[in-house]
Amino acid sequence: MLGLQPLASATLVGSMPHRDRGKVIELILRTVPEIPVWPQLPSYPSEGMMVQYLEGLPGVHRESERTCVRTDTEEFDRELYAFYEEYLEVESEARALEDSRFRMGSETGESFFRFLEILGGHRAGLKAVKGQIVGPFTLLAGMKDQQDRALLYDDRLQDAVVKHLAMKAKWQVGRLRAFGCPVIVFLDEPALAGFGSSAFISVTRELVQSLLKEVVDAVHQAGGLAGIHVCANTDWLLAFESGVDIINFDSYKYFDRFALYGDAFSRFMADGRLVAWGMVPTLDRGAILAESAQSLADKWFAQIQHLVTPQLSTQTILAQSIFTPSCGCACLEESIAERVLELTGSLSELMKAACR
Repeated sequence: MLGLQPLASATLVGSMPHRDRGKVIELILRTVPEIPVWPQLPSYPSEGMMVQYLEGLPGVHRESERTCVRTDTEEFDRELYAFYEEYLEVESEARALEDSRFRMGSETGESFFRFLEILGGHRAGLKAVKGQIVGPFTLLAGMKDQQDRALLYDDRLQDAVVKHLAMKAKWQVGRLRAFGCPVIVFLDEPALAGFGSSAFISVTRELVQSLLKEVVDAVHQAGGLAGIHVCANTDWLLAFESGVDIINFDSYKYFDRFALYGDAFSRFMADGRLVAWGMVPTLDRGAILAESAQSLADKWFAQIQHLVTPQLSTQTILAQSIFTPSCGCACLEESIAERVLELTGSLSELMKAACR
């Protein structure tokens, strides 16, 4: 068992449009108090989904508006050697993770550290605390080298990036465990929506699974629960077979695609693992304004009947469910993002009542 029975609690994907850190953290603690999450604020350049996790990676080069990884210099070879040297020191515990390149710095981690500070006064009622990290496939597919080639196709960086993110995730779990409750770290993997397309025609399922597994294993070794978030459709067997404890997806828009994997879902539930249903829309402003907590609850109960079996009841599924927005809110206006959070909290309250 995972040590966490959410019983329809709510959490968030993580990104928000705000710049006032204190305001958004207090909003998060009010709307999703049982599983709060530190906010990623890409309105600050250092907190972009990929940029925030590049710190400490060999070869990172920023020029004007472009960030890439340069592999065509002697300096890169030296940096790569130093990277592995430090990685092995941390792995062997000859160096503390907290004192390594894998921790968040004062700029990239400002929202994270502010969250730790404020959460210290809100421990009552915590079921878990959540963090997030860019997934290895998304970072490798999205970050380019000096020739505009994805890092995914460089064997050296393929290995280094995965180890880098595994350590970053491990460090995050270590800091969040201070609150004495289960720690969840989601791997944000929007690029998995492109797996199997012509853009990744040469990328095998085995490669993707190995990338995910190394980071998931690191979260588990640190004592955390690993989740995966994909904000569109993908080959859901990749998620079910990745070793994660929680799958989070846009169930508002893509439930029908997910429901095609009913057998895998049933096995996932039978193992005591969890699904975080992204029931609150974030991509359609009109839908955000039109929906209510009750309409979203009704939609979920109608959907879930497609996954109910004689061995797997609605109540069992609900007990192993978390409710979230369908994706991050960073691209929304602040007021609309705040409505998404209010809807998420209210939907969770309705669903928790149905658990009783």
